[in-house]
Amino acid sequence: MGRVGCLARQTLSCRLKEMLPNISRVAAITNLSNPSRQAERWEVEAAARSLGVEPRVFDVRVAADIESSFDLARSWDADALLVGSDTLIQTNQSLVIQLAASHRLPAIYTFRDFVDAGGLVSYGASLSDLYRRAAGYVDKILMGVKPLDLPIEPGGDLELVFNAKTASALGIAVPTTMASRAQVVE
Repeated sequence: MGRVGCLARQTLSCRLKEMLPNISRVAAITNLSNPSRQAERWEVEAAARSLGVEPRVFDVRVAADIESSFDLARSWDADALLVGSDTLIQTNQSLVIQLAASHRLPAIYTFRDFVDAGGLVSYGASLSDLYRRAAGYVDKILMGVKPLDLPIEPGGDLELVFNAKTASALGIAVPTTMASRAQVVE
């Protein structure tokens, strides 16, 4: 199983399920026109089923799909939401966070910037670390190193971040075991 699958399983089992132990239905929004999101879809569905949680993936290909996917998730009685990482979703970050709040739907994101902007919880790679590492590669290439001569580095550390204010607004008590491992945004 690749990193996408591991991340999907860890997100559900170790993070979302830990925060919301009684969830029975989880919705996911992702842009399935992005080929890399297809594998994520199958892994999210498999991970949810392995935990006894019923999954449902909603395809968001244009901005207008985002609002309708939240309405569908709420009418389906989703207990929580997994938000995929895609340019469309990233570009519409404010809308996604606002809809999660107005639908009172606990949402987990891949990147911390969603939590910094008011989202509930994120678990994923540090974008600042990834950008810094990419800049190092660009610097070496500009200094004349051939890209083929550069080593492949393992992925960066994953970071768990939650927003205490958003958790409180949703009536979620973050378990102390989770809070002790996470970075907290007030």
